[in-house]
Amino acid sequence: MSNAVVHVRGSQAVLPTVLGLGPARIPVGGKIRAGIKVLTAKAADHPDALAIYERGLAAGDSFVQIERALAQALPQLKSPLVPKNVAWFTVRGQDFSNPEIAQQIMQLFGEDRGDGVRRLYRFPVVFPSDSWQTVMPHELAAWGSGEKRFWSDYSSDGRVRSCRHFAGVPYDDAGKRVIRIFGGRKTLLREYNGGLCEPEACAEYQRHECNLSGRFLFFIPGIRSISAFELHTNSFYAMNAAIQKFQTISFLRGGRISGFLDAQRTPFYLSKKLMEVPRIDAQGRSVRTAQWIIDLEAPIDVTALLRQNEDAGAAIVQAAQAVQVLQGEGSAVFVAPPAESVLGVGDAADDQAVPTVESRGAEATGTQLDKVLQQAQAYGIAPAQFQAYADQRWGRGWRLNAFGRAQVLEELQRQQNDPKGYADKIECALREAS
Repeated sequence: MSNAVVHVRGSQAVLPTVLGLGPARIPVGGKIRAGIKVLTAKAADHPDALAIYERGLAAGDSFVQIERALAQALPQLKSPLVPKNVAWFTVRGQDFSNPEIAQQIMQLFGEDRGDGVRRLYRFPVVFPSDSWQTVMPHELAAWGSGEKRFWSDYSSDGRVRSCRHFAGVPYDDAGKRVIRIFGGRKTLLREYNGGLCEPEACAEYQRHECNLSGRFLFFIPGIRSISAFELHTNSFYAMNAAIQKFQTISFLRGGRISGFLDAQRTPFYLSKKLMEVPRIDAQGRSVRTAQWIIDLEAPIDVTALLRQNEDAGAAIVQAAQAVQVLQGEGSAVFVAPPAESVLGVGDAADDQAVPTVESRGAEATGTQLDKVLQQAQAYGIAPAQFQAYADQRWGRGWRLNAFGRAQVLEELQRQQNDPKGYADKIECALREAS
């Protein structure tokens, strides 16, 4: 179809281009690292290795550069650096396209907590998208020598997780000349296991060659940059906790997590929290290990966010009433929507009562809690059980907020093809939480 027009919601129609049909990507101008690397015990005993390491730290070199310098000077040392989990973040000039930005970050947000060293323990961030999948992309990936060998991907409906890899280099019919590839290397489903990504059945995952990897993409208030910054993490617990906070804030703000959180220009904050993380050891026993985990903070007054959305709901009611009056459907008094109880359900109305303009307007404020619970009950899920699950996943704010109730109902409606599977998922989640 030539000269096709693509319509983007909220914008004018745009023409597609050769380079404009791929998924939108946020450009990155620098990395903040979650930890540090230190010399192994064997390397630390070598005076030259210690000198190279300390010289690299003083110069602001990245750990990749320091490791490369060690390998060149002391090739007999194999893997001289190992990761170390610490309470602070690492900011080095060589990790930024403009090294001065690293200095600016440390000047604005670095702290000396009594040991005489200025470090980055906590800093503000704002996210450039309302989709948490965009600002916290993540995948299961197995790396080879310098490139990904396999990685996880999802089908367009989000129901099937597949395993993909790069296609082989193509040659012409004579088999002598490599064909130039436009737009990057092509990818294919992995033949093993029918292309499905199942960690429990994956040899690479069981050998610890394939692991969860993710990153946060954000801007930092006060740091002037058109490109975003990134913070990598391999922690399931950090990413899972961040998802829950993203979803809670999204419900409270009518689907938004981007930008500042309130009128006082409150940002998110990234810091670290010392947590005991459960894991299964080689003998199959459950053990706990203390680790510094990335923590996403949202230091806001939640009740203020609820009030903002209630005002938005009142505005919708009054707008609906105004339209009815202008269309000659009767007179109306512009009033706030009826008060709701703690659970979000209004007082029962007389069955014979004639619907008023006010009652019709109240319906426009959002989905009532009883409608959400009725949908859950239609799937065989007890209302109390669903409320407990929803409170655990999204926080109690979803019940008090018209936007939150609408989005919960939308999720329920997406499960209509597999209500039994959704009920099992809820039961498992509640069992794990208990």
